[in-house]
Amino acid sequence: MLVFWKERLVYLATPKTGSTAIEAALGPLASVSIQRPPVLKHTNVRRYWQGFAPFLENAAGEGFTVVAMMREPVDWLGSWYRYRQRDGMRKPENSTKGLSFDEFVGAYLSKSRPPYADVGRQGAFLAPEGTRGADRIFCYERIEGLVDFLEDRLDCEIVLPRLNVSPPGTVALSPETEARLRERLAEDFALHASLA
Repeated sequence: MLVFWKERLVYLATPKTGSTAIEAALGPLASVSIQRPPVLKHTNVRRYWQGFAPFLENAAGEGFTVVAMMREPVDWLGSWYRYRQRDGMRKPENSTKGLSFDEFVGAYLSKSRPPYADVGRQGAFLAPEGTRGADRIFCYERIEGLVDFLEDRLDCEIVLPRLNVSPPGTVALSPETEARLRERLAEDFALHASLA
């Protein structure tokens, strides 16, 4: 999470949407840069409005614009799957080594997700039911939209480095698994499709 005090802007770091690169490029410009622990780095919208927003708005005397990014849901899960394929996972129970992407998504869709598939939902992160969502959600596949917005708002040129990139891998789904995923994450797919 990055807070730009003068510009009254907050960037929330949706996991697996280039947040490490964005934080590396913009961290030095931010008034507050929370990068650890992950639960704070990846502060979701609900936690922001309940905890951080009242503090910031009280201190500033006005509200902040909240921006974040969203990735196409299958691609987002593919990034998690590939990321957890890498060697040297600190928590072996989070490893997806030896699993196909179809098996990973099947586990993600199960009622009791195993640790390696318990990665949450972008819709719940960005626009939780019953809570105000992010003010602006940008599409990961068109990241230049976020960069243009930030360049304009922060009045500087932004060059994003390539950091924390998931290793390559095969991310094929059976038609049955993809249909189940699209049904279960219908709100996420609709939210992503609505992004300009």
